[in-house]
Amino acid sequence: MEEESKHPRRRSILQKFLSLNECKELEFIHKSCSTVGYRPNVLSTTLSHLIATNSPHFIIPFLPIRERLKEKVEEFFGCEYELFIEFTALISWTRGASCGWHSDDNRPYLKQRHFTVFCYLNSYDMDFKGGLFHFQDGEPTTVVPLAGDVVIYTADSSNIHSVDEIINGERLTLTLWFSRGSAHDEDAKLITLLSKHVLCSSCDGPELFLPLPASSNMYWFSQNQASDHQSGFDICCARIHVNGFDIYSSQGKICSTELTELLLEPLQLAKGDELFEHKFVNILHALQAVQFYRWRASGWDIFKAQVEPRRPIRLSQTEQGEISYLKSIFLKDQELAEAVFNTVKRDEGLQLSIDWANFSAAVTALEDYSCKLGKELLNSLPHWRTHQSIYCVQFHGP
Repeated sequence: MEEESKHPRRRSILQKFLSLNECKELEFIHKSCSTVGYRPNVLSTTLSHLIATNSPHFIIPFLPIRERLKEKVEEFFGCEYELFIEFTALISWTRGASCGWHSDDNRPYLKQRHFTVFCYLNSYDMDFKGGLFHFQDGEPTTVVPLAGDVVIYTADSSNIHSVDEIINGERLTLTLWFSRGSAHDEDAKLITLLSKHVLCSSCDGPELFLPLPASSNMYWFSQNQASDHQSGFDICCARIHVNGFDIYSSQGKICSTELTELLLEPLQLAKGDELFEHKFVNILHALQAVQFYRWRASGWDIFKAQVEPRRPIRLSQTEQGEISYLKSIFLKDQELAEAVFNTVKRDEGLQLSIDWANFSAAVTALEDYSCKLGKELLNSLPHWRTHQSIYCVQFHGP
């Protein structure tokens, strides 16, 4: 169902434009890769950041959605074949984030932007409270975010808007900006980055797509935007924590000057007094496994019989002490982390009960999922380089 505003200010609301699975897949990517954003209490995942952190294969799920949205914007505004995608990102607003009345062209460096699109990936009152979107005048005046719905509007002073403060939870959107100027096309820049990434990589096979964290400051969240790690928490560790896991490193207690490097080293996941024996290459790899399990948990009973489960190991008191030590370092404000990342209506069953056989299946399935996307990326890149455009390439079997 679609309801399109015919108001001369030119805005459109598309209901249920994205499927629930599309929303959940993009949510998985964001919660596996996000960093602190461009304003307080905002987190973001850009396509260039995915490339920089060795997760370029996660670009693939964006492609059909970008193409459908571009077609819809061009159709609605009557500018077929005139638009370029300037910016694509997953953005989440967390507790305390808000935005007063403004238009998207009120800053000189945004003059090239012509249209803005928000795709809501989760829902008001279920995943977060607050965060209602308002237009200053015209219809609709208020948009209640619902997973799958899309808001499209001209990025000019005729669409002055605001966003209510987030009270609880995390409000997640896929955001795109469109420009008429080819100089602002993000595809050419991304193709250059992808080409360098593939040429510079010394890995192949599954190792090619194992993530590599960015600077530790990009993951440190605090309400006063402090980067000195004296308050707040590490985003990756916090997301792992709210999903019921802890991190364990066999490196032992190390001096504070080396703590920022600890999350780049191999580590394991624990719950209670049990340690999952699988070693992840770094914190992002562990986080991807946790979020993949979160995304696909309901289907693991089908797959776990095909996977030999990795048995948990009983933690010693010393090891439990190491876990508590790491938590004190990377979750300085545990209450804030839980307030920021727990949804309004939490899935307590998944939070409190971890089936290690299912989790083993998730780790294996994540590798398969990454390899599948990675193969599609590598096969598509020559076509993208030829056409200087990132799009869904149709491959035909033998």
